[in-house]
Amino acid sequence: MGEDCIFCAIVKGEAAASLTHEDDSVIAFMDIQPITHGHMLVVPREHAVLMQDVNETSAMRAFRVARRMAALARQTLGASGANLLVMDGEVAFQDVPHFHIHVIPRYPGDGFGLTFPKTYEQPPSRAELETIAAAIRAAGS
Repeated sequence: MGEDCIFCAIVKGEAAASLTHEDDSVIAFMDIQPITHGHMLVVPREHAVLMQDVNETSAMRAFRVARRMAALARQTLGASGANLLVMDGEVAFQDVPHFHIHVIPRYPGDGFGLTFPKTYEQPPSRAELETIAAAIRAAGS
């Protein structure tokens, strides 16, 4: 467990949280600063800062629970969609150094959106995509 980690404190029952799910490997609870109505966080009990640091079993369990929480938000809160969002690293806007998945229920006109860079409108060539893909394949072998 991380010494100054708020999510570890929640896992240990030392900090308040409104739980929506709890099992032996992950917990889910309401975000205290929700983006939309019903915004939840799914957190492995094991402390790991980045996605690559979480053991595979816990990571897969967290995604299964996030999927279930999204379905329950549709069913109980009337959400018409959901975003599952991982902010992996400081540059990706991760503000709590403990891997977690945001479950953000979506509603028409809820005000949440994504802004894409200008380069989005000028996609790379197939050759550039193939070069990137080859580098990733080579690193994974």
